[in-house]
Amino acid sequence: MKLNIKDTFNKELPADPIPEKGRRQVEKACFSYVTPKKTAKPELVHVSPEMLDALGISKEEAQSDAFLKVFTGNNVLPNTKPYAMCYGGHQFGNWAGQLGDGRAINLTEVEHNNKHWALQLKGAGETPYSRTADGLAVLRSSIREYLCSEAMFHLGVPTTRALSLSLSGDQVLRDVLYNGNPDYEKGAIVCRVAPSFLRFGSYEIFSSRQDVGTLKTLVDYTIKHFFSHLGAPSKETYLGFFKEVASRTLEMIVHWQRVGFVHGVMNTDNMSILGLTIDYGPYGWLEGFDYGWTPNTTDRQHKRYRYGNQPNVGLWNLYKLANALYPLIEETEALERVLDQYKVDFELKSLAMMRSKLGLETEDALDADLIQKLEDNLLLAETDMTIFFRKLSDFNNEKASEGFEIIKEAFYISTEITEEIQRKWNTWFQRYAERLLQEESNSKERKEIMNRVNPKYVLRNYMAQLAIDDADKGDYKLIDTLFQLLKNPYNEQPEHEKWFAKRPDWARHKVGCSMLSCSS
Repeated sequence: MKLNIKDTFNKELPADPIPEKGRRQVEKACFSYVTPKKTAKPELVHVSPEMLDALGISKEEAQSDAFLKVFTGNNVLPNTKPYAMCYGGHQFGNWAGQLGDGRAINLTEVEHNNKHWALQLKGAGETPYSRTADGLAVLRSSIREYLCSEAMFHLGVPTTRALSLSLSGDQVLRDVLYNGNPDYEKGAIVCRVAPSFLRFGSYEIFSSRQDVGTLKTLVDYTIKHFFSHLGAPSKETYLGFFKEVASRTLEMIVHWQRVGFVHGVMNTDNMSILGLTIDYGPYGWLEGFDYGWTPNTTDRQHKRYRYGNQPNVGLWNLYKLANALYPLIEETEALERVLDQYKVDFELKSLAMMRSKLGLETEDALDADLIQKLEDNLLLAETDMTIFFRKLSDFNNEKASEGFEIIKEAFYISTEITEEIQRKWNTWFQRYAERLLQEESNSKERKEIMNRVNPKYVLRNYMAQLAIDDADKGDYKLIDTLFQLLKNPYNEQPEHEKWFAKRPDWARHKVGCSMLSCSS
């Protein structure tokens, strides 16, 4: 297996001088060298053909013992030095100090077809940043991360990717719901891939320590490799960097809102500097449309990271990044203008996104009210977001009276649909039909337009849980079935129609379907 190694992070940035893995505060360094833990009996469960191509690895090489050993941490690639990154972060609104890659180990960086990729193993053992944890991951969470990162890519959502999913052969002790009932689970390792795994917290840690020298070194490195169009380092360049990070962050979150994705743990250490969805932990897709829903049990009381608050949290996190970058920019008003622009842009981009979900290609001053009334109606009874918007594409504005019939299978409990609720829906469909008269596209063309932005298939939590349940018994076929299904989320795929369905009743309160924790 011959990769085009192009390491930059561990060659151009300051390293932790201490070679041991022992937990500690790492000062004036962006990373620590570490060696992945050798596993008992590694086994490859699944590999992404698309990422093999992206990295220049053949399918034959992916089936080799060499591939298995490298991507489970049992062998280190020649001329590479694996490392764990140092960063801090705000967790649930509070500064948590140094965090870092506690269970992630970066193997190397690769260039192929003019694209740059960092390869990282999640669950490959202890690092100086593991704190009280073991640096390992379990099959349950690893399946969720592997499937979701690739699914998000095919949905058109900016994201990190995944190359492989493997069993370690080790047993890992985990307390799934943090309720004092730990149990052993199958250990697993995911190789995840991104241009870079830098996060907001990568910059916060140095600013919090008044280590402006290392902060500048890291920002200069980031601009050189990922924002080179901004030019040579200067205060103006640093401001332009922050502006672009804000723009990318907003674009990512608007995509989340479009497909009904809830990240679940938007701490600043889980926010990519490149505007990529990163760290798939207690995520979920909206089943019933609900601004207040969060999949994270840890967030159950305050619901900080609920669906409707994600854009606001993105802004809050950008404020923290602005504070971290301030020593290099020293212009409060300029930073505040970027943050104010985020608010303006969110309103505009959110409205444009909702127009696209409704198949509206023109703009009308009353569109915001039409959309608000729609969202109000979606809250009248438990309504499946994915099914509703996909079914809505069948609406014919010449038959407005049939609108309710078209979308009624999106409702979870039919007995909840009172005459008053049906009346409100009929009123909305009549207004929607009148609005569509302003559009040039006909019903058939509009259906195609809408079906390109409203997915038919998303990785619902119960689907992932079924794959996990099978995998716990040694059956990995459903992992591949879902992987293939989710590569074409906007296509009809009649052979997979059974997955275009509401969450089953058994999954409403099941652990792993409605209740998820950060435990992995």
